[in-house]
Amino acid sequence: MGIKEGLLALLADGPRHGYQLKLDLEAATGGAVTINVGQVYTTLQRLERDLLVEDGGNDSEGRAVYRITPPGMSVLREWVSRPEDLAAAGRDEISIKTLLALHTEGLDPAGVIETQRRATMGLLQDLTQLRAQDNDADLAWQLHLDRLMYSAEAEPKWLDRVEERLEKAKPARKTRAQSPLEETVT
Repeated sequence: MGIKEGLLALLADGPRHGYQLKLDLEAATGGAVTINVGQVYTTLQRLERDLLVEDGGNDSEGRAVYRITPPGMSVLREWVSRPEDLAAAGRDEISIKTLLALHTEGLDPAGVIETQRRATMGLLQDLTQLRAQDNDADLAWQLHLDRLMYSAEAEPKWLDRVEERLEKAKPARKTRAQSPLEETVT
């Protein structure tokens, strides 16, 4: 989620001042998104420049409030209706580490996998404890926790698959791993 889209979604429910948007964004995402209030105001200025929000006057305490415009609503609707491309959603650091370890002398892909497996199992234990403490009061937090748990549960399966493929590819990897400097010139 972009901060821009998050702010537009909140403003679709009604005008708000910047600090309230910060608090509401963090609450609406179950704490998955935390944001600096300065970033909120910078984003609001860009949204206003792009005519996606407009000045909504001042609230009873004199704070500037913003409201979404019809073009802002269109941008929000388009964003909500577009599926996310999980393959392009962001860098997957564990994949990058594993792939680089495969092709870099002195790095151990099996060690990378084992380190990740231990970290993932620890995360699953932590998430399970959080779930046990959850009192079902905050739906946003429950949904975020579910997403974290399902992602963490999938990780060991992927790590197992990587280990299987590495084991099958061992002879080919050793041949390809030779440095061009080690080749004999005839």
